[in-house]
Amino acid sequence: MLTRIDHIGIACHDLDATIAFYRDTYGFTDIHVEVNEEQGVREAMLKTNDAGDGGATYIQLLEPTRPDSAVAKFLAKRGEGLHHIAFGTDGDVQAEADGIAGAGRVRVLYDSPRHGSMGSRITFLHPKDCGGVLTELVEAAPERPS
Repeated sequence: MLTRIDHIGIACHDLDATIAFYRDTYGFTDIHVEVNEEQGVREAMLKTNDAGDGGATYIQLLEPTRPDSAVAKFLAKRGEGLHHIAFGTDGDVQAEADGIAGAGRVRVLYDSPRHGSMGSRITFLHPKDCGGVLTELVEAAPERPS
């Protein structure tokens, strides 16, 4: 079952400057930074609050590390801004994706889940099937900070 908004993904050209903006403007200080080679991004997760299911809600900032990454292509086409919304699940992300795809209205972009932020497992739903919104499903890692 989908239990929360896990994060909102925002594409940016300069991760460090964007982290500073969110820290200085909104006071977010619980920040995790990592490079996801598979996705071709350097990313930061800025925790905004704890969720009632043991998870949390984050703002995810995404800076491309190579020109062929999806985020680099997004920035070239649309510029900085909202990239995607991610919903957290309390179970297996593959089962959630299969259930959504099984209804026959939404395409899943990956055949199997991939590595996401902070050890999570993720998959994406096609934006054309979701009202123009790229949608991510997230299964948090068991040791992920709440």
